[in-house]
Amino acid sequence: MKIATYNVNGINGRLDVLLSWLTMAEPDVVCLQELKAPDERFPEPAIRDLGYEAIWLGQKSWNGVAILSRVGEIHETRRGLPGEPDDQQSRYIEAAVKGVLIAGLYLPNGNPRPGPKFDYKLRWFDRLHKHLSTLVSLDAPVVVAGDFNAMPTDLDVYVPERWRDDALFAPEVRHAYAQLLDQGWTDALRHLHPDERIYTFWKYWRNSFERDAGLRIDHILLNDKAKARLVSAEVDRRPRGWEKTSDHAPVVVDLVDKPPRKRKA
Repeated sequence: MKIATYNVNGINGRLDVLLSWLTMAEPDVVCLQELKAPDERFPEPAIRDLGYEAIWLGQKSWNGVAILSRVGEIHETRRGLPGEPDDQQSRYIEAAVKGVLIAGLYLPNGNPRPGPKFDYKLRWFDRLHKHLSTLVSLDAPVVVAGDFNAMPTDLDVYVPERWRDDALFAPEVRHAYAQLLDQGWTDALRHLHPDERIYTFWKYWRNSFERDAGLRIDHILLNDKAKARLVSAEVDRRPRGWEKTSDHAPVVVDLVDKPPRKRKA
């Protein structure tokens, strides 16, 4: 099963890019972020025409998350992250697809730091820790995919010294991400590419993509059951080079249906 995460940065304004990428890459399941559209404006017909089912949690002008599947029904298990009942921001959606539990998220940016937006980001991270602690040990593959707005290490950011005071690279944020790994989650890209500089986001200005001056803020985390099935994890940089495209590139992992058998000694 090919599972991807893609921050589309406006699903209706960049629908042609999304549809072209889906046609070209043929992922089985996709978590989308930054829909920037209310529920009634989600382009379900165009996505369904490509063979994908969809569930979504929209929000006018901002945020918004969705899960697409072309390999079976989407059985929604949760919309919205527990822990803050008055939270109106559309940032979390969760569903089971073909025996895999998929959690799609869009973590708050948190800038400016310090301030209320950064405080909200840390609270959201804390809520995420608590909820994912109930999923990590499930006897089924669990995949947590999305835009975390966090660069875990210096290896994940071009010129780290320029980002020390940013909410995406703050010590509290890196610590919060590390706590997820301590909880038992595996960062799929880092697991298979431990020493590579890999980016998933490039600003639109100063030829950032052409210079490869990027950030790695889009992540896919796996519990042990999913990790046992992992065979590849890559960033698909192709759509980032297209016209009128998102400033993110998709991250794609491939999970085999059954864990590979260990060879006998």
